[in-house]
Amino acid sequence: MESEKSVSKEQIRYGAMFFFTGLCVLIFSIITGKSYEIILRNTIIAFLFAGTVIFMLKDAVQRGEKGFSYDNYSKQYRFFAAYMGMVLLACLISLVPNEFWPFMSLIVILSLFSNREIGLISGTGFIMIAVMLEHDGGYGEFFMYVLAGCVAVALLSDLRENTNIGYPLFISLLMQAVLLLAFNVLFQNRTFSANILILPVLNLMLNLIIELAFLNMFGVYIIRKTNDMYMEINDSEYPLFVSICEKDKNERFRAMHASYLTERICHELGYDERSAKTCVYYHRIGILDGKSRWEDIEHFYTENSFPPKALGLLKEYIEPDPGQMMSGEALAILFSEIVITSIKDLINRNKNAKIDYDKLIDDLFDGKLKDGSLKNYEVTFADYEKMRSILKKEKLYYDFLR
Repeated sequence: MESEKSVSKEQIRYGAMFFFTGLCVLIFSIITGKSYEIILRNTIIAFLFAGTVIFMLKDAVQRGEKGFSYDNYSKQYRFFAAYMGMVLLACLISLVPNEFWPFMSLIVILSLFSNREIGLISGTGFIMIAVMLEHDGGYGEFFMYVLAGCVAVALLSDLRENTNIGYPLFISLLMQAVLLLAFNVLFQNRTFSANILILPVLNLMLNLIIELAFLNMFGVYIIRKTNDMYMEINDSEYPLFVSICEKDKNERFRAMHASYLTERICHELGYDERSAKTCVYYHRIGILDGKSRWEDIEHFYTENSFPPKALGLLKEYIEPDPGQMMSGEALAILFSEIVITSIKDLINRNKNAKIDYDKLIDDLFDGKLKDGSLKNYEVTFADYEKMRSILKKEKLYYDFLR
């Protein structure tokens, strides 16, 4: 029932996007006195544009968390709300001089609420709508804002909590300024004066205000909120983790040491360290009630507001979908836990045993290679060998396990 409801809501959302886009453009084309042919052209293009964005959204949804930036997969209403608002804005903005259009910052918003490709395509579509509806729309303003939007998205779509946005903002605004001068100021058939620069300057100021306000809110309510959640649940004193350790006294040992190795591997290979550590800590949460199926244990994670990426990795590690390739993070966790448990078992048998760590790790890795397990993971042989090398370098740490 829940899946049927979600599919129904998704279809309603896509349907609303499709028809709202076409109808808005149709109405504004009539209001602005376009000819019958232009009205028909504008409406058809608007429907095609909306259909393209919907197709890209559906493709991203099929790819799950990987199809979207940040936590947008689980918060798709953000893009929907931004899209619907910008349909109206694109129509209204066609009534003001094109030198004042703030599309550069709007494309960045659309990208941060979806992904780069969807943001660029939807932003390009809105520029196209504004150009079609304005009195004498031409290729100049279309090219200008699409190019400025591409530069801004390239610089501002991969934000972290410690990202310095000053340089990207300066470059994107400089690009916008150069394009405004090239397409608007240089070709005006009148004597140069300060009045010619009023609208371009106002354009830059408007884009700067929108971007600063939005990026600040995005950083506080999305990026920092997610980081804070990771810091909380990856704390060894977090109540949920403590309850797991109380249920099984060996869990703290396994989790703490396996998470250390996992973080080392993920850091060296550029994997997601935070979600991998979360998976190490909590993938055995089923011991709390003796259940192991994902549908029986998922509530522990959702009740504690686990970040979407961590949820995706936990689902992948606990109950992978048949035929779906598993991530490098999952393989890093697997090898880290195998190494820790193997060394622990040898120590339990004989505390003074002399362990050849290189041979132990080689045997574990070669065993996985021979039994064909690696075909289920999205890792290169270079990454595979790098994992082996990283684990071999931790001999002093393994001695500490005694």
